[in-house]
Amino acid sequence: MKKILLVLLIALSSPIILSAQSNDFKIVKSTDTYFSILRELLMYYVDSVNVEKLVNTSVEAMLNNLDPYTEFVSEEQSEAFDFMITGAYGGMGSLIRKTDKGIQITDPYKGFPADKAGLVPGDCIIEIDGVSTKNMDATEGSNKLKGVPGSKLQMKVVKIKTGDTVDIQITRVRIHISDVSYSGMLRDSTGYIMLSAFTKDGSKDFADAFQALKKTNKMKSLIIDLRSNGGGSLDEAVNILSMFVPKGTKVVEARGRLKEFEIVYKTKDNPVDLEIPIVVLVNSISASAAEIIAGSIQDLDRGVVVGTRTFGKGLVQSVRDLNFNTKLKITTAKYYIPSGRCIQIVDYSHRKEDGSVGNIPDSLISAFTTSNGRIVYDGGGIIPDINVELSAYPKIAYSLFERDLIRPYALEYFVKHQAIAPPETFRLTDNEYNDFVEYLMDKNFNDKIDSQLLFERFIETAKNDKLYDALQTEIDELQQKIATDKRADLMRFRTEIQRLLEEEICTIYYYQEGRVQSAIQRDQQVDKAVEILTSREEYRKVLTAVP
Repeated sequence: MKKILLVLLIALSSPIILSAQSNDFKIVKSTDTYFSILRELLMYYVDSVNVEKLVNTSVEAMLNNLDPYTEFVSEEQSEAFDFMITGAYGGMGSLIRKTDKGIQITDPYKGFPADKAGLVPGDCIIEIDGVSTKNMDATEGSNKLKGVPGSKLQMKVVKIKTGDTVDIQITRVRIHISDVSYSGMLRDSTGYIMLSAFTKDGSKDFADAFQALKKTNKMKSLIIDLRSNGGGSLDEAVNILSMFVPKGTKVVEARGRLKEFEIVYKTKDNPVDLEIPIVVLVNSISASAAEIIAGSIQDLDRGVVVGTRTFGKGLVQSVRDLNFNTKLKITTAKYYIPSGRCIQIVDYSHRKEDGSVGNIPDSLISAFTTSNGRIVYDGGGIIPDINVELSAYPKIAYSLFERDLIRPYALEYFVKHQAIAPPETFRLTDNEYNDFVEYLMDKNFNDKIDSQLLFERFIETAKNDKLYDALQTEIDELQQKIATDKRADLMRFRTEIQRLLEEEICTIYYYQEGRVQSAIQRDQQVDKAVEILTSREEYRKVLTAVP
C-alpha cells in the first residue's frame, strides 16, 4: 500500500517538477542566447560597440514589455531618483533654466540660501566656481550648483534690476522641499492645503500646516488639494489619513504574487480631528498615493471628492538595489482601498494622451459600496462624488507658454515695479495688459504660426528674386492683417491670458505659493469645494446613500 501511495505521489508531482524544470531551462536558454549575441557583436560587428549603452537599451526594451512603472535606474540617475523619493538634496535652493547669457534663476525657494543671498528671478549666473556658464546646459549647471551640505559655492551673477555683476558666495545646505505648496484660509472658515507630492516627512509638513490653520484661524472645514499630485510614499499618505479616521482603520491593502509583498495598512496614530468636514480636490494627473487618500476618504465616507477622474495608478513599486549603484524599480503588488476596489486602470490601451484613464467598457467595471452604502466603481482611478471640469484654455494661451513669452514679460514687469498687491487681489490694469499686447506684436505665438513662417519665407524669396519693391504695398497690407488678427486674438481671450500672466508675476514676487494664491481666486473646482463645505446639508446629502 505504501509503495502504491509513493508511486501516486511521484506521478502527481511529476507535472510540477517538469514545469519547474521547463521554466529553469527556458531561463538558462534565454540568458545564454542573450550573452551569445552580445559576445558575437563585441567580436565581429563592423564598428566599435558601446557595451553599456547596448545593455541599457536591451534592459529598457525588456521592461517596456511589462507595465509603465517597472524601470531600471542607472548609476547616473540614482541621485535624481533619491531626490524624487526624499525630496532632499544639497544645494542653494532654486530652480534654474538655460539662457543665451548663462544660467538664469527662475524660482528661488523662500528662506533657502539663494533667497537669503538676495538672488531673485531673472538674475543670471555667468560663473560657477570660476567656470563660465555660457556653454553649460541646465543639467550641467544644476549639477555644478549642487554639492555636499556645508560646502561653499562661489558665483558671478548679473543682477536683473541693476545690470551689475556681483560676486556671491553661498554655503550649500540640505534642501528639503516641503510637500505643502501652500496653506491658508479661504473665505472665513475654510482651510486650504495644497499637497504637491508625498516625499519623506511629507505627512509632517501636512500636519504642521493643518495645526497652524487650526490654531491661528477659526477653521471649520478643510480642502485638501491633490490636483496634479503624482504620488510618492504610501507611508506618508497613510500618516495623513491617520489624522482624520479612527486608529486601526484599514485604509489600503497591497496584494501581490508573493506573500512578502502583501500588506494591510491600518492607521497607527490617534486621530487629530474626526469631525471636520473635508473636500478632496483631484484631477486626471492625481495618481498613486494621492488616489489612495482620495479613494480612502471616499470609501470611508469621511469627505467629499470633487474634480475630475484621477489617473488610475494602483501598482506598488519596490526598489531593489543592484550592482554598481544601480536599482530596479519593480511592480510587486496592486493597491486595494477600503471598499475592496483597485484603483489601477484595468486596460492600458484605453488611456488618454496624458496617460490618464480614458473610456472603460462596462464589462470591465465592477460596483462596490462605501461605509454608508454608496455605490462606487473600479476600472481605473477615482471618480469624484461631484464632477467639475475646468474651463479649457484657448490654443493661443498654450502657444504663449510653449514659446516662453509670458515669463520674459513678467520679468520686465518685475524690473519696472518695486512691489505689487497681494496675490489674492493683484490685477493688471487695462494699460498694463495693452503693454503686454504691444510686447507680443513682433513675436510668433498664435495658431497662425505656420502661415506667418511661410509669409516670412515668401518675403525673403521676393527679395532674392528682386520682386520685393514691386510687391511692397501688398506685403505691407498682409503684414498689417496678420498683426490685426494677433491683436484681436489677444483681446478676445484676454481673461484667460491675463490670468496666466498675473499668476506668473505673482510667482516672481511671492514665490511658488504666490502662484497658488493667485490661481485659486478664480478656480471653479475650489469654488465648488467651498460651496459644498459651506452648506452642511448638501455635504451630508452627498455622503448619504440613495434609499
